[in-house]
Amino acid sequence: MNTHRISDRVPPRLQLKAREWLGLAIVLAGALVLGAEFWQYVTARPVVWNAFVGGSVAALATALGTLPVVFSQTLSERVQDTLFGFGAGVMLAACAFSLILPGLDAARALGIGGGSGWAAGGVVGASILLGGAALMLMDKLLPHEHFIKGREGMDGETARKLRRTWLFVFAIALHNLPEGLAIGVGYAGNDGLRGNALATGIAIQDVPEGLVVAVALLAAGYRRSLAVALGMASGLVEPLGAVLGAAVVGWSASLLPWGLGFAGGAMLFVISHEIIPESHRKGHEAFAASGLMIGFVMMMLLDTALG
Repeated sequence: MNTHRISDRVPPRLQLKAREWLGLAIVLAGALVLGAEFWQYVTARPVVWNAFVGGSVAALATALGTLPVVFSQTLSERVQDTLFGFGAGVMLAACAFSLILPGLDAARALGIGGGSGWAAGGVVGASILLGGAALMLMDKLLPHEHFIKGREGMDGETARKLRRTWLFVFAIALHNLPEGLAIGVGYAGNDGLRGNALATGIAIQDVPEGLVVAVALLAAGYRRSLAVALGMASGLVEPLGAVLGAAVVGWSASLLPWGLGFAGGAMLFVISHEIIPESHRKGHEAFAASGLMIGFVMMMLLDTALG
């Protein structure tokens, strides 16, 4: 009598593929269920729907910014370092004018500590430090690769599968999330014109951000098509943030200054730890510094002029 199980007769490679397909099917089924619930929630609430549309426009602007990379040739190291500096300047200005200053205003408006500047500064300052500490912890614990220095914490095939610029893309995603949150808050205030203006301003800001992300990915060794695809994907968190902001602002508006400060701290860490050092490693410091100043001024003008 043959007592072997059927699974014993299946080659291990086929068993592994079967488990992979089963896992993928479960993930896709879960994603479909969650997507259906999300869509039903959004479409049933006009304010949340408007916020979702506004966030989607901002995400589309990020995708639009990546398109020049499709048609460009390989950039020289000097141009790459200039664009790295430009991206650092854009992100610095975004930290200051899109995240930290609005966080301080939100803390004062909420009357934290009686609305005093010390209390507002303490809340936002603490959240900035938390954001930086969170990414510092990730930098220490999670295996990754720097732009130039190479891999840390991994070897072989596993390290090659983990792309070198995940921290940069994660920082952009963190920045886009509170931008989406701000769009949702604007629409949740029952002022459609204010929400539309805010979404338009953020969308204009996202065009150069999409270009910076795609160029950084291309410079770090990504294929052009993958750099563009990931650059586009970096903006997809904005509609999610917009829905989140519109949904919870009336329930827990006190979390807004903490979220804005946390994202600002995370971005500051990445700017200091990754982007600026990368732009200065190849002897093009003057071009990188010039790009940083131009990026900062451009984003400052967009933020202050468009609110």
